[in-house]
Amino acid sequence: MGFFSLTQDIAMDLGTANTIITCNGKIVVDEPSVVALDRNTKKMIAVGTQAKMMYEKTNENIQTCRPLRDGVIADFKACEVMMQGMIKMMKTGHHLFSQSLRMVIGVPSGATEVELRAVRDSAEHAGGRDVYLLFEPMAAAIGVGLDVEAPEGNMVVDIGGGSTEIAVISLGGIVTNSSIREAGDELTADIQDYMSRQHNVKVSERMAERIKINVGSALTELENPPEDYLVHGPNRITALPMHLSVNYQEIAHCIDKTIAKIETAVLSALENTPPELYADIVKNGIWLTGGGALLRGLDKRLTDKIKIEFKVAEDPLHSVAKGTGIALKNVHNFSFLMR
Repeated sequence: MGFFSLTQDIAMDLGTANTIITCNGKIVVDEPSVVALDRNTKKMIAVGTQAKMMYEKTNENIQTCRPLRDGVIADFKACEVMMQGMIKMMKTGHHLFSQSLRMVIGVPSGATEVELRAVRDSAEHAGGRDVYLLFEPMAAAIGVGLDVEAPEGNMVVDIGGGSTEIAVISLGGIVTNSSIREAGDELTADIQDYMSRQHNVKVSERMAERIKINVGSALTELENPPEDYLVHGPNRITALPMHLSVNYQEIAHCIDKTIAKIETAVLSALENTPPELYADIVKNGIWLTGGGALLRGLDKRLTDKIKIEFKVAEDPLHSVAKGTGIALKNVHNFSFLMR
């Protein structure tokens, strides 16, 4: 970008769990989607990792919140403040003038017109001049390296924090899509509920997330099982401290229902797929992206159940971000970008 460049191009994956910003093909911001605000003035205290460290640990003067729930904006003002904070994190100090931004933002394919409007308004208030929206499964497919404009069917299952996006893509468009609210946050809630019911121990959302990352599994039998994870928390009844170890088999049982709902949604999307495209999907396999794709044994479980090969993307966490970055370079060529 030149000395007098007044427009900066950025691509954003505005996720329920993490927000990723790419600029010039490089990831410049990768932070949790959390913002800490002063309760009285509503000014931002911290954003991203710093705000996540405060999450569930605040006093009455500080409010920490996750502005996105189920893949869409739940708190409009907080989301705007968070986006501004994330954009400021980018190293833009070497430019002479304040810049207007051209942005491509990934949004859930099941978002309503009102929800899309909310994303666009937030982006414009955060400094966006030209704002393009791109459905996340399409962005994920581009990020995985698929030729989305080819006359061929490709299927992507993007399991994020707040929603699971399932889409069949052909000729630069989404042929069938399904967006369900069962995703990473639901798995975390399952673990919290299980620990409370089965072990009488209260665990925070962050602790449940750590359990999911360390011993989360979609199968009760794994070839390389993870070590048991030690959990600390207060007894639900006596409030005395408890220490217990949790294994992956327990977690596989407690998240089974949510994974079964994802399986059902994938089967439903396949049911609505035209036969020619269905044949392409059987040949090409189905791509898993998003943080949920990292769940141990998920690809094997889905392959065994649906009888089509499921492949985990090389970098599932950043597939949507990479795809929005590529779309940004092809703003004038990709007809599927929404203005």
